[in-house]
Amino acid sequence: MARLHVPVRLRWSDIDAYGHVNNSAMLRLLEEARILAFWAPDADETPEPGEYPAPVIDGRPGSGTLTVIAGQRLEYLASIPYFRRPLDVQLWFGRLGGASLDVSYEVCSPAGVTPPVLYTRASTTLVLVDAATERPRRLSDAERAACEPWIDEPVVFSRP
Repeated sequence: MARLHVPVRLRWSDIDAYGHVNNSAMLRLLEEARILAFWAPDADETPEPGEYPAPVIDGRPGSGTLTVIAGQRLEYLASIPYFRRPLDVQLWFGRLGGASLDVSYEVCSPAGVTPPVLYTRASTTLVLVDAATERPRRLSDAERAACEPWIDEPVVFSRP
């Protein structure tokens, strides 16, 4: 399966009074993983070789492209306790449309935890918007080519 494994660290403030990652914090964790995995790095940033793939979308401020969330679905399978080591957030594209794409996720225990635990499944539909016109814009051929290695079946939820 074509997946990116993005290590995402928890913050102590992500934990709620019940001692697990709060549901609202999960949206931030997914956002962090998505940006690290698919956005172009800043001009002065030099990722380690093999750290992240070639950028798929240049959605940085000032780039001319906005990535607007059209929908999200999350399925919580187990409570996530606080870990000092980063969670393993696995991402891939479940669908490419004309101006939109679906990012699929599985949020897992940190690398090396045995047995590994799948905590959350999720999907985010993003629409690419031209910043100048504020209208949806189609994925370019270059963006489609950059997505290609990371396309697989969409995440499957327990309940349709």
